[in-house]
Amino acid sequence: MRRGALLAGVILAVTALAPPASAADGEVTFTNGGVTLHGTVVAPPGGTKLPGLVMVHGSGAHSRDDYRDQAEAFARQGIATLIYDKRTDGYSQFERSYSTLADDALAAVEALRKRPEVDPARVGVWGLSEGGWVAPLAASRSADVAFVVTLGANGVEPSRQQAWAVGNQLRRLGMDGSIVGMASTMLRQLVGGGVFPEAHYDPVPVLKGLRQPVLGIWGAKDILTPPGEAVRIFRESVAHHTLRVFPDAQHQLRRTTDGFDKLPGYAPGYLELVGTWVNNPPGASTADAAPAQDRPSTAVTPLAWYEPSWLQLAVLAFLLVAFAWYPLFRRGPVARPARWLSATGLLAVLGFLVVDVVIQLTMGKGLGPVVAGRPLPWPALQLLSLGAVAATIGTAVAWWRHRGLRLGVPLAGGVVFVPWAVYWGLLGI
Repeated sequence: MRRGALLAGVILAVTALAPPASAADGEVTFTNGGVTLHGTVVAPPGGTKLPGLVMVHGSGAHSRDDYRDQAEAFARQGIATLIYDKRTDGYSQFERSYSTLADDALAAVEALRKRPEVDPARVGVWGLSEGGWVAPLAASRSADVAFVVTLGANGVEPSRQQAWAVGNQLRRLGMDGSIVGMASTMLRQLVGGGVFPEAHYDPVPVLKGLRQPVLGIWGAKDILTPPGEAVRIFRESVAHHTLRVFPDAQHQLRRTTDGFDKLPGYAPGYLELVGTWVNNPPGASTADAAPAQDRPSTAVTPLAWYEPSWLQLAVLAFLLVAFAWYPLFRRGPVARPARWLSATGLLAVLGFLVVDVVIQLTMGKGLGPVVAGRPLPWPALQLLSLGAVAATIGTAVAWWRHRGLRLGVPLAGGVVFVPWAVYWGLLGI
């Protein structure tokens, strides 16, 4: 009899702990601004009066399947979760609107509130990273949003966050000195030139205006969002908050050793925390201590009067023309320094462009081995730049002897190259 009771107890325990065989999926469509978005509602089979959660994407291109594993985990805890394919119309590396993305999320909230298994009074939004700016903005616009959950959310503006994240990556690769300064200058150019969308979005006024309860979650080893600053800003700005920090988690609440690697599985307790909180948001505000940061974030300084992006583009175009001038126009005096100036100048400028693109696309990971704080292409470019300076002096001597347009154009390019190379760190330490 005791053995039979023990066996029955084991069966009941396994049944209680095991996830349901499958979550009930329902396809939905909703529209915002003439764009139709497609999603899936993941919910426990046979549920009624369920709380609802709309998952708002992080930055970049995302489909609903990127968040399906978490949606299924929430469904096992009695939550109906809507995941959807992120818009591509009006969203790219150089174009996006948090206002539009917030309205997308509100359209998703409305679609989820109409589901028969969902309690319309208990539907909220969940936002990761960029979604940590978007989800609170959506909630601030509608009383239909019952609560907000954020993951790796920022309390600072996007340009400041990006500068901090890029600096982390370059330093992790062992880079310092002029190459780090060049990356910082390029970010300032992107912001000042208006090609960094939503660069100056300030989340604090939105956070201060929220009346819904907010669950903010961070990984202490986040290297993309400054987590210590974010926790402090949320604590000071959000009226009704629950703020939690997981010590061995990275930006997406995955397990990690240093914030850069991503181990299998989420931080223990993260999924359960969301499920418990959504099902029963607490009445009192509580917050974990803000995690330590290796260095604070700093605001991206505006471009000075001599730095406008149009001027940088004009100088770049002039340098390419000036250095290509000498070999293209064969009439006129022949001078070996001018040949060297054309070769070293062109290689330095074109190589700089390649290095810059690689840094922007890979955060420096595609530049190869780092020696003495510099990836190998960088000292090579600096040597070419020194060669271009020496060739400029030689070309100036040749031009003084044989004045003419053929030598004058590359000489002008060499003269302009010197301050340009100093500005971008090619003649720096």
